[in-house]
Amino acid sequence: MTDPANSELGAFSLSLAVRDLAASVSFYQALGFEIFAGAHADNYLMLRNGQHVIGLFQGMFEGNLMTFNPGWDQSGQPIDPFTDVRQLQQALTDWGVKPETQVEGDSGPGSFMVTDPDGNRILFDQHR
Repeated sequence: MTDPANSELGAFSLSLAVRDLAASVSFYQALGFEIFAGAHADNYLMLRNGQHVIGLFQGMFEGNLMTFNPGWDQSGQPIDPFTDVRQLQQALTDWGVKPETQVEGDSGPGSFMVTDPDGNRILFDQHR
């Protein structure tokens, strides 16, 4: 059985479901966050303040998420080696954590989601 505690989860961010992307961006910019990725036209923006990262998503999902990006460091740069999302999903399944969604494909980008015992959703979203 693989031990999830030995897995590299990658970059961490909070993914916030927002009603008004422009209003939310203005609010978080007032807190010192700067846009570094995404686009208004795509209904999402990624913001950073030092090592703190939040994503603002309008109309893409319900509720807020914790997000881990295997294969990226906290600055969004590739890291090697890293634990693939398929390995993470298998390790969590082996430990009795049932994913809500499944990773598709054998390699490359993929994602899956789990919910903790208190209903907090966690997205594992690999981009490479």
